[in-house]
Amino acid sequence: MHPEPILFALNDSYQTLVRILLPEGILEYFEPTKVVESIPGLNIYLVEKNITPVEYKDEKLESKGFLPEIYIQDFPIRNQKVTLCIKRRRWEVKDTKEIISRDWNVVQQGTRMTKEFADFLKELYR
Repeated sequence: MHPEPILFALNDSYQTLVRILLPEGILEYFEPTKVVESIPGLNIYLVEKNITPVEYKDEKLESKGFLPEIYIQDFPIRNQKVTLCIKRRRWEVKDTKEIISRDWNVVQQGTRMTKEFADFLKELYR
């Protein structure tokens, strides 16, 4: 059974709108989970996808939950303050038991993510 044409068009329009509103390239690595409208503005919640970091592609990794949520102020939308609430994933390298997270230096070089956004994420974890 195929989705109703109007639902398909709305979903496609929603994806386009989300792609325009969020920093370029973020949807490659993060999934929006909810948007909360509050007194100070909009909170957009994003969770890192369970995609193995490229530098560990030959290792066996197991997802081990998330790092503490971080809050990033983004550009306002229609006079609404916008906060990106980001949960980054962490993995365990099965052979060494080392806990790792995505290296944003590698992401910046290998994707369309803007340099400014990648630099911002790197600064948060120094």
